[in-house]
Order: sequence, then structure tokens, then C-alpha cells
Amino acid sequence: MPDLGKMLEPLTAQGELFESLPESALRCLACAHRCTIAAGKRGICQVRFNTAGQLRVPWGYVAGLQVDPVEKKPFSHLLPGALALTFGMLGCDFHCGYCQNWLTSQALRDPAAAVAGHLIRPITPEEVIKLARRNRAELVVSSYNEPLITSEWSVAIFKQARAANMKCAFVSNGNATPEALEYLRPWLDAYKVDLKSMQAKNYRRLGGVLQNVLATIEKAHALGLWVEVVTLVVPGFNDSTEELFEAARFLCSVSPEIPWHVTAFHPDYQMTGVEFTPPETLLRAAEIGREAGLKYVYAGNLPGQVQEYESTFCPHCQKLLVRRQGYVIRAYALTATGHCPQCGAAIAGVWSTLPKRVHLDGHGVPLSVS
Repeated sequence: MPDLGKMLEPLTAQGELFESLPESALRCLACAHRCTIAAGKRGICQVRFNTAGQLRVPWGYVAGLQVDPVEKKPFSHLLPGALALTFGMLGCDFHCGYCQNWLTSQALRDPAAAVAGHLIRPITPEEVIKLARRNRAELVVSSYNEPLITSEWSVAIFKQARAANMKCAFVSNGNATPEALEYLRPWLDAYKVDLKSMQAKNYRRLGGVLQNVLATIEKAHALGLWVEVVTLVVPGFNDSTEELFEAARFLCSVSPEIPWHVTAFHPDYQMTGVEFTPPETLLRAAEIGREAGLKYVYAGNLPGQVQEYESTFCPHCQKLLVRRQGYVIRAYALTATGHCPQCGAAIAGVWSTLPKRVHLDGHGVPLSVS
């Protein structure tokens, strides 16, 4: 396999998220590391680099491209039942030992992941959207690696998606800067953040800073993006009752209407010796979320084992609004204006204006919609 960094150099464009510094150096503003990059050097992510005072950023390719349900991202309050065309590139600004997308995220750091070079597929933003339309996707999502470090490429695709009346979303570690969020906001509808821990020491192990992620959740919500948060519950890492309460209370302080997904860990990458997250732990975490005051709490990755925590209920009258099993919508009852048909309460989220057209599994049945 040739040097992956050299292979990717032609697949770049001039970046926009940076500020110039003396002696041809620059400061990258795509993520909260705010790397100072001297001429000829790369940022922590390894994919944004300085060529004679010019920031070069990833452009013109994908390393992952797939159409699947938006519930898989996971989003539960963003057009349930819709298909999302998801694209990703290579690189990340974190180095999580349990990363489930490590082949793409760690491709320029870990020699074992260099084979990801074979996944590179040159493509244009227009071609991405053509594929989305051909597959009847209603959303375009940047994921698989950390989308913040490829923000310029995402925006190029999102501009085309908006012109085609599609929604746009990020699936991110949340290590953003205010500048990056402001840059993305005109073209972005939804932002899913991984809140990996409430302990600063845990974030240091992963290559990040807890406060930066908390600030991103607050800023994204303040900007009017639809925000959902995921915590992968890892045994012995972040699964204590105290830490889960702290995460839920923080989210509730931003907005009790932020959906919180607590999902199951499975051994992967450099953490193959850690046990699977049992369903009992997810149920405890979900109950903690509700007790803390969050209106919408979901437990994921264990279909059929987490009781009612796969589905959406009205927080006012408890009517079942969206019944799910795994990534499949079995029934849908929200009105075209996103209200509960029983009590009339507004349900936070981005909902279909044509509820009768919401895609249900073959075994699903429409619920009454008034």
C-alpha cells in the first residue's frame, strides 16, 4: 500500500476554516484542537495540512457511502422512517480505543488501518446527490469518520442537497469550534453528538477535552440545529450511576427535549477484552435519563431487549407515537404538524409533513392520525 497521506494529497482543496499566522503558519478552526500548523506540517487529524501557507483539506472523494435508515445514525426525532445517504472520508481528531469505524477514522494514524486507502472513491458533490435521489433518500449525512475535519467538503455536498430539498445532518464527536458551527449552520439541519463521558480524564484518554464537547452541545442547540446526543455505555469506563446522572442532568440543563440515546458497547479495535454492555445497564441508564427530567430517552443496539425505550411516547399523555424495533418503524401516529393526536402536545423534532407516507416495515400498521 503506498503512503496514504501522499495518496490523499491530490484529493484536497483550499480550506476555509483557518486563520493566517506569521511565517506562513496557520491556525485551523475546524475542530477544538485549533492546531497551529507550520508550513509543510499536518494537524492532529493528519488530513488538514499546510502547503506554503495555504490550508489544504480533504475534497473530492468518499471512503464510505451507504443508504440506510436515519434511525441507524441514530436519530429518533428526525424524519423517522426516512432513508439517509451517509458519506464519510478518512481521518479523525480523536483516537478512541473502542472506535467501531477505526478503519476509516484511524487510517492515517494506525498502520493496520492503512488498507482503508482501497476504499477511496473519487466523486463530486453532484454525483453524491444523484445517488441520494436515485435511492430515494430524504437526508444526506456526514459520518463514518469525524465530519468536522472535512467540513468544507460536507458543505459542498449539503449545498447540493438543499437545492434538492433534502435535509442535512452531522454525526460527530462534538469537538467543534464556534467558528465551525457558524460555518456549517446555513447548510445543516441536525447534529448528533457523541457524549462519551462526563469525566475529563476519560476524554484525555480519547484525545479530547470534555468542556469542548459540552460547549458544542450548548452552541448547536442555541443555533437552532436539531440536536440528539448519544452515549455509548462502556462497562468500567462511563457506566456508573453517578456519571450517567451527571450526563442526563447536563443535557436537561440545555433542554429537556434533547433526545438522549444510551447505546450498547461491543468489543472492537483496541478494546476487545471489555465485556458487552448488558441490557440491564442500558435500562438503568434510560431510567436515569427520565428521572433526571429528559423527555425523550432511547436505548439502542439491543432490539427487543430494552422494553419501551426503542419507541417514542408523548411526554404529556404517554400515547405511543412512533413504535420501533431496531431500525424499523412499525407504526407512526404524529400529525403533519408534529403534534400528539391524542392530547395535541407539540413533540420536539423534525417530522414528516406527510405522515401517511412515512415508511413502515411490511408488518407495520398506520396509527390513527387526526
